[in-house]
Order: sequence, then C-alpha cells, then structure tokens
Amino acid sequence: MVASTSLEQARTAFTERRWSDAVDRFGAADAGADGLSGDDLDRFATAADLVGFVERAIELGTRAHEAHLAAGRPDRAAYTAAWLSLESMNSGRHSQATGWLARAQRLVARLDEPGAAAGFALIPEALAALYAGDAGRAAELFGRAGEIAERFRDPDVAAFALLGGGEAAIMAGDPARGIRMLDEVMVSVTAGEVGPVPSGIVYCAVIGYCHLTFELARAVEWTRALDRWCRDQPSLIAFSGQCQAHRAELFRLHGAWADAMAAAKLAEEGLLAGDVGAAFGAQYQQAEVLRLRGELEEAEVRYAKAAETGWDPEPGLALLRLDEGRAALAQSLIRGSAEGADPATRCHLLPAIVSIEVAAGDLDAARAAADELAAMQRTTPSGMLRAVAAYADGEVRLAAGDPTGAFTRLRAAREAWVEAGAPYEVARCRVLMARARRDLDEEEAAELEEELAASAFAELGATVAVAALARQRGLGWTGLPLTGREVEVLRLVARGITNREIAAELHLSEKTVARHLSNIFTKLDVPSRAAATAYAFEHHLV
Repeated sequence: MVASTSLEQARTAFTERRWSDAVDRFGAADAGADGLSGDDLDRFATAADLVGFVERAIELGTRAHEAHLAAGRPDRAAYTAAWLSLESMNSGRHSQATGWLARAQRLVARLDEPGAAAGFALIPEALAALYAGDAGRAAELFGRAGEIAERFRDPDVAAFALLGGGEAAIMAGDPARGIRMLDEVMVSVTAGEVGPVPSGIVYCAVIGYCHLTFELARAVEWTRALDRWCRDQPSLIAFSGQCQAHRAELFRLHGAWADAMAAAKLAEEGLLAGDVGAAFGAQYQQAEVLRLRGELEEAEVRYAKAAETGWDPEPGLALLRLDEGRAALAQSLIRGSAEGADPATRCHLLPAIVSIEVAAGDLDAARAAADELAAMQRTTPSGMLRAVAAYADGEVRLAAGDPTGAFTRLRAAREAWVEAGAPYEVARCRVLMARARRDLDEEEAAELEEELAASAFAELGATVAVAALARQRGLGWTGLPLTGREVEVLRLVARGITNREIAAELHLSEKTVARHLSNIFTKLDVPSRAAATAYAFEHHLV
C-alpha cells in the first residue's frame, strides 16, 4: 500500500515537473516488493537526470531497458537504449554510447515494426557523423529520423531530428536554412509538445548556434524563454547552469559586466550541482569578462579550465595574447583554431581573425577573413552580423591606407552596435573612427571620438582598452604631449627619412606628415628635425 501510494505520488510529481519530489517518491516506490515497471523506471531516470544525477539516471535507464526486454517489449527497450546512447554521449562516456547505439540498432533490426524507436536509433548515429564533420551524412540521417517520427507521431524524436537537421545545415554553410529549422523546432518546444530532456537540449543547442552565427535577436529571445522554462521548474539542475552561461554572454555584450560575471559564477555552481553541460560556458564566460577588465592572469586560468572540457577556448585566449602584445602567438593560436573548423565555428572566429591578422601585419589574410564575413552577411539578414562585417571591413581598410572607406564602414558598424545595445563594441568603433579622422586631417573630430570612447571604456572598467587608447592618444608615452600618430611620425623622423618616405610608410599624404611635424615642433618646443630627433632619443622613443 505504501509503495502504491508513493508510485501515484511519484507519477503526479513527474507530470507536474516537480523533479526532486519525483526522484524521492520513485525511490520509495522502487524499494517496495514489486519494484517499478519499465515505463516508471524511464520516468525515474528522466527525473534523476533533470536534478543532476547523471550516473544514477544511466543506471536507472539500464534497468528500464532490461525491464522492457523482460516484459516482452523490445520496441521500448530499443527506444530506451537509444536514449542511453545519447545520455552517455552527452556525459562523455563515448564507449558506452557506442555500445548502447549498437544495442538499439540490433533490436530495431529484429523488429517487423519498430515504430519511433527506429527513428530514435538514428539520432546518435547522425550526431556522430555531425561531430566527425560529415554534415551531408548527418543531414540524411536526421531527415530519415524525422520522417519516422512524423509517421509515428513522436514529438521528442521529431524535435531531435529537426534540431540536428538545422545544425547540419549551418555546419554545411547554409546558416539561413539552418536557422529556419531551429526556429521551427523551438515552436514545438515552447508549445510544450516536447519532453523535458529533449526540450532542454534543444533550448541550449539553439541558443549556442544563435551565438555562433551572430543571431543576437534570436539568442536574446530564446535565452529569455529558457530562463522562464528553468524558473518554472525550481528543482531543475540540468540545463540551469547552461542557461546562466548564455545569460552571461548576453550581459557581457550589453555592457553589464558585473551581471555577466555573476551569471557565469551561477553557471559554475550549476556545474558543481550536476549540470555537466555548463562546464565550458561557466569558465569561458568568466575568462572573457576578466580579459576585458585587464585581469589577464586570472583570465588565463579560466581559459585553461575551459580547455579542460575538450573545447577550444577561442577566440578568447588568442585575443588575450594580443592584449599582451604577443601578436605572433595570437596569430598562431587563432589560425590553429580556424584550421579545419566547421563553417559555424569559423564564422564565430572570423572577427578575431581579422583583428589579429591586422595586428600581425598580414593584411591579405585579414582581407580574406573580412570578405568571408561580408559574404555571410549578404545571405543572412542579422543586425549583429552586419555590425561585425562592417567593423572588420573598416579595420582592414584603415590598415591598408583607406581612411575614407574605413570611416564609412566603421560608422555603419557603430550605428549597428548602437542598435544592438553593445557599448563596448560602439567604443571600439569610435577608436578606429578617430584614427581614420586623424588620417583625414580632422584632428578635432578625432579627439572627440577618442574622448567618447575613453569615457565608455572607463565606465565599463575596460582597462586594457583604456590603456591602448591612451597609447593611441600619446598619453601613455611617459607623459609626452603627443598623439599616437605624432609619436609614429617622430620615430620615423629620428630614423632620418624624408617626409615623402614617412608618408609612404604610414599611408598618409605629405601634407598630413608636414602638419604632424609642425604639431610636434610646437608641442615639444623644438626648432628643427635635429632637435626633435634628439628629443626622441632622450625619451627612449627609438
């Protein structure tokens, strides 16, 4: 009687998504003389999974599989085996995942009418193809799984198939089609048609791909939906840490860095509580905030912890090396990460590739990366991608000596970032716009852009950016009253080269060089090039 009452209470708690209560009640019922049926063990395993008991979930799933076989239900046993393959894969148990997949496929092959299990058994195989870089094979398998799910009206398998198909399309270089498929699967999830574990997997995967493809508006929309979904299930552990990691990324972009760090720490707490999917994001998002704040040693520690999860901590680590002034190392890291990357991951790396290649002096590589972004932007109407592509184009144009073209593109990027509500990116645009204006002899306008950028960086606490801007403005050269460009000109004067040669090296007009030289004479109170050269040597500028 006690076991029967506990089982009824467990089923009610499961239906109401009170996962901790479900685990407790199923545990009590399982201790009874009759134990639990295969279906109840499936429910027990799901509840255990959702409260972060991954190993226990796999043990219960194994028992459910055996119970289904004992009850003469090989179709349900195959379905559970497919679930165990996915669960093992997600928790890093790759040998077990392979074994359970083989078991599911063997059972399906023996059945005259395997039902939805035949579709579910295709999902782990499709994911393996996707992770191996074979997007075409993955798309074929996901498509077959989706057809079976539709025939047998299984919303969970249908959701996995549509999600996987969208991922395969994005990885094959068709982000527009992939995003449409992800939008479609999110409709079924938000409508409550899909089970809790598939729903969480879909939420987190879709948001991750939105970030990879610069679909900011969608990332915001679906992160809010995921946040509501998690809050409606107070005892939920699985996916809650991942939700916080996604929130941290959005907070960081929108300039709320303290909130971003707090969310990333909550993601870390979720990891410790059992949300293994939060491992990378919890560490990487903390590292990103620390890097922007100039806490580079601590950021490096966090990037290293992120790398321990098996994922590449890029572009963050490469950008940290660039902040340290180690452009060649940054170049090596980002090239290594980009080599062989799927289109979605490469898209995510391209903005950093442009900045690092410019800093390393390889303008051909920078231009190629900027052109890739431009091509993606033409096929994907994303406001964030428009901003990223315009900034990259402007950055390369400026480095190549086209201040007019650079200014136009950087202004477009600034406007797009303003629309997105990204103050740090707006300030970065202003820094390069100032350089472009100065190259166009618009000194007062350049100084205004720099002042606005400096104010934004200071408010955010972006110490690395503040220091870099100070150097550009000439405020970091032992108190010298020169702008960064004037320091460059003075160094070249000290080498004994002519105005024409200086103009060629800095991609300026001779008139601009002459104006800079006049300003140098005035600011340093020296009468000639020889005196200016002596000043440069005395102050260790050469």
